[in-house]
Amino acid sequence: MNNRNTKISDEIQASFPGRKSYSIAEILAAGGATAFASKMGKTPESIEDRLKKLPKDAFLTKDEAADAIETLNESK
Repeated sequence: MNNRNTKISDEIQASFPGRKSYSIAEILAAGGATAFASKMGKTPESIEDRLKKLPKDAFLTKDEAADAIETLNESK
């Protein structure tokens, strides 16, 4: 098997290579989630537009969301 993501060291491998993640401290230092998004070039309107373009089955139903919350609460 040729697994290109295997690391043989103590380095932590990113879950999503190629995507930068930010800490809560970085987001708060930017002024909160809305200010951080604005600094990243995102606006509530553009995010809303992108969400509207997603197919209906991209979202959880109320029952699926309730099941997911229940599972999360049980795993605490």
